[in-house]
Amino acid sequence: MFVERGTNLNELEKRSFYSFVGLYLISSLFFIILLAYWYYSAQKSAIENETYYKLEHIADKLGAEIINAQMKGSTLNFPNEKGFGYKLITTQEADSYTPGYYEKNGTKYLISASPQEHLDIKYVSVTTKSYFQKLYDLQDLVLGVMFLSFVFVVLIAFVLSRLFLKPLHNRMVQIESFIQDVSHELNTPITALKMSAGRAIKKGVYDKNILTNISISTKQLESIYKSLTFLNFKQKQEEAHAINFKTVVVNVLEYYKELTDAKGIHIQTKLEDVKLVMLESRAELLVSNLLSNAIKYSMPDTRITLKLTQEFFCINDEGVGIDEQKLQKIFEIYKRESQIAGGFGVGLSIVKQICDAYGMKIEVKSKLREGSSFKVYFV
Repeated sequence: MFVERGTNLNELEKRSFYSFVGLYLISSLFFIILLAYWYYSAQKSAIENETYYKLEHIADKLGAEIINAQMKGSTLNFPNEKGFGYKLITTQEADSYTPGYYEKNGTKYLISASPQEHLDIKYVSVTTKSYFQKLYDLQDLVLGVMFLSFVFVVLIAFVLSRLFLKPLHNRMVQIESFIQDVSHELNTPITALKMSAGRAIKKGVYDKNILTNISISTKQLESIYKSLTFLNFKQKQEEAHAINFKTVVVNVLEYYKELTDAKGIHIQTKLEDVKLVMLESRAELLVSNLLSNAIKYSMPDTRITLKLTQEFFCINDEGVGIDEQKLQKIFEIYKRESQIAGGFGVGLSIVKQICDAYGMKIEVKSKLREGSSFKVYFV
């Protein structure tokens, strides 16, 4: 009913969505009924009081006219009130009546002793059916307002569903795609490990190529593990301390040496000793994600250049590059702007989060088929 055309929901989304909308509509209807009942009761009481005081007022006017007529010997002038009737009750008829405010057969009436037995009239009876007409009109009004209010609530639900369902659905699609990508990324090194281990067992010897494949696959798994661990919201808080950022860069380069050698990528460095106060694990993750990203999107026999100064750390590659129109989105989590290489779209998002956490600024420049440059400014 409220689902935007062209949006396909899975079963979990449908159950969650309809449960939310159902609860929203039921609770809204409950409050509408509650407010309507409160308003109806208050207005009914007001109409009741208005009717009573109007009947009493007419009865008092009739009583006053009767008293004046006897005392002055004038002719009775009965008030002409639209929607109200009256009856004079003589002393002979009075035994069948009792003063008070009554309701009978859709009529409200008041019996008053205001004439005080002048002109032999003991009571006056004033009647009206306008009370019930006003009550019916009030009921129609309340039901109409309730209906319009519920229609308005339904329209709000429709608007809210269009506003919030699509981003939620897109996020679910991103998460599902992320899970699929993670599964794919895990499957590649796991398959390589199985094949290398199988070859080693079958050959009965452990040559360098087999061990290198096992090492590369293990490091790929470890890299994925570190990224997923960072995304865990319940991270253990550690205390930052002074580190040599150059040492971190050198260690990460050594870590990925087998992979760069396997792809024939040439590494060129120009590194200074730079002291920074940050978690060493975060520094490693920052450099690791930038370097692995450069390796992933570089062609064989190309060059990656790393430069570290007191002001910045920069990685340049000669890879496939990024469309300039997509540069603003590459730091969004689960965002992959290229399907050329693997990955699941969290590496650059992690880099951006680490930079933001330590007050660093990251700048990216790229051209298609020419390569990319990522520069992290420390201050």
